[in-house]
Amino acid sequence: MNTKKIVHDAVILTAFTLVLGFLLGLVYEITKKPIADANAAAAQAAYREVFADADSFEALADFDKVAATEAVVAAGYADTIDDIQVAKDASGTDIGYVITVTARDASQATITFSVGIQMDGTVNGYSITNIAETPGLGMKVEEESFYSQFQGKLVDAFTVVKNAPAADNEIESISGATISSKAIANGVNAALTYFRSELGGAQ
Repeated sequence: MNTKKIVHDAVILTAFTLVLGFLLGLVYEITKKPIADANAAAAQAAYREVFADADSFEALADFDKVAATEAVVAAGYADTIDDIQVAKDASGTDIGYVITVTARDASQATITFSVGIQMDGTVNGYSITNIAETPGLGMKVEEESFYSQFQGKLVDAFTVVKNAPAADNEIESISGATISSKAIANGVNAALTYFRSELGGAQ
């Protein structure tokens, strides 16, 4: 092959790569803030959905995601604790926590959701911020008929059952989506475990 042609092609390829890299970097810089703003807005909406009584939310001081996750994994849960927000009333008094969890035992991928927990351990409910379960099956964990089963419950932990619940701690699974149902219940249980063991809740 002609040496000049090889050099020519190499120069063109290098120039193309540099231009493409510059354009990708430019797009990233342009979209970085809007994406961050959208994620922050989605998070705030999730917090308010599970703690409507709160006037504001404040990130828990000195929160360590790695240590938090290690604490729930040690308790037997395959989840991560991603974020802790302290829910405050209009006077600035702490009224509970919003614990964001990523469940890693879902049927298709991970499910990230925020759990509202009052100071006495009562679960306000959960709000999903990221999910990729099967439409018509696992995605039903977003429906009120399922998530309402967790609302206003003061229990040690939730367990998933196939029939109508006979106790407050029982959650009826979604037909055909038992794995997704259990992933949510386990994630809520992980949040409750962290609340009790690390946040000093409901002692």
